[in-house]
Amino acid sequence: MSLDTTLRLLAKASGLSVTDLATAIPRAGASTVSAWLRGEKLPGRDQLDALARAFGVPAGALLAELASTLDPARTQGEHDLLAAYRALDTRQQGALLEVAASMAGTRRAAPARARKAPAKKASARKKAAR
Repeated sequence: MSLDTTLRLLAKASGLSVTDLATAIPRAGASTVSAWLRGEKLPGRDQLDALARAFGVPAGALLAELASTLDPARTQGEHDLLAAYRALDTRQQGALLEVAASMAGTRRAAPARARKAPAKKASARKKAAR
């Protein structure tokens, strides 16, 4: 998703108008904010930080997609796979990762809570042995 689309969606979701955003961003008037939302201009670093604060999101989240499109090592297939992964719910993402790991011949690390469970069983066995 492009930066301008992300900004428009966040503005709509948060109920912030162009004027609201302009007052939250140092040295940015309503015309500048409008240009960002239309994709005609890009905000600078300080302005991105202020936008992120206004929306309550990490600044990197605003640029994540832009940064990924600039990654020369990432193929179109990788972009497509990442987009498909992001469209899934958490359970589906876990299943997809399991399939990918088995296809690649690697083991995926168990979630933290699953790794802690055997330790609890071991301590319970020690208590029972006493």
